Amino acid sequence: MELLAPVANLAALDNALDAGADAVYVGLKNDTNARRFAGINFTPAELEEASRRCRNRHKALMVAINTFPQPGQESRWQDAVAVAAEAGVKALIMADPGLLAYARKHYPDVERHLSVQASAANLPTLRLFYREFGITRAVLPRVLDIETVEAICAASPVEIEVFAGGSLCVMAEGRCQLSHYVSGHSPNSGGACSPGSLVSWGERNGQREVRLDGHLLDQVQPGEAGGYPTVCKGQYLVEGKPLYPISRPCSLSTLPLLARFGRAGVAALKLEGRQRSPYYTRQVTRLWREAIDRWRADPDHYRSEPGWQQRLKPLAEGGLITAGAYLSSWH
Repeated sequence: MELLAPVANLAALDNALDAGADAVYVGLKNDTNARRFAGINFTPAELEEASRRCRNRHKALMVAINTFPQPGQESRWQDAVAVAAEAGVKALIMADPGLLAYARKHYPDVERHLSVQASAANLPTLRLFYREFGITRAVLPRVLDIETVEAICAASPVEIEVFAGGSLCVMAEGRCQLSHYVSGHSPNSGGACSPGSLVSWGERNGQREVRLDGHLLDQVQPGEAGGYPTVCKGQYLVEGKPLYPISRPCSLSTLPLLARFGRAGVAALKLEGRQRSPYYTRQVTRLWREAIDRWRADPDHYRSEPGWQQRLKPLAEGGLITAGAYLSSWH
């Protein structure tokens, strides 16, 4: 299984490669990717440099162009495809059918991977994208259980990539409207669930308040770990009690499922976190490199080390980790 690491900038790229990533994925500095935050992502010149560094180390570079082009603005997304292809990247990660068709026609030699934003959760959908757009890999949504992943892998016409660790999305990716409802911004078109410019923290009555576009999403006690404010991980009054009715701030870790992914034939394990620091990228990549190497050395006797999960907790949202929907439990 390929280890695919998230990269925010050239510093994070070096950290990911040094920590043992087989491949990395990045975005451009605009709204064509679903991690549009200030201070991260790549200019065309930086992407060319990233491509050179990856080639020199025989690693694969992939570019996420996985938001959906807006009417009359399609040329910006097409330009992003051209920039990535001309930089010599291995693959484009896309969700929009029109953009997939454009890339297939104009840059047929660049692999096309189906982004998780496409919400492709069954075999007929994968067969359709394979037949019509020539995809070679699909990233499955994080809302599928492990048995469904195994069944898809058994008959898929393309390679399967799964999210193995990082921030957890509990919605039908590519179709979530919660953030747009609250802030007027959508990850599907604008590139962020909660744009940094609309996020604020403040102190009130000894608690840290977390807001998105002025709307209170959470209150955190002193010393309590919190998460980045997204609507799905907000705390709300339910029958008068403050609860997390959708999901607590937490992060995904599938280390105990690594052997099952291997037996199923999963092609790549993807770590989420392009918006995180180079330090984060290095730490999680190194840990997963250790786990994958342990599995490769003796697949039949692989066991997740308890210490691995403990190393992940300080890096997790809210200090919590979960196997998510893979084991049908969010907590």
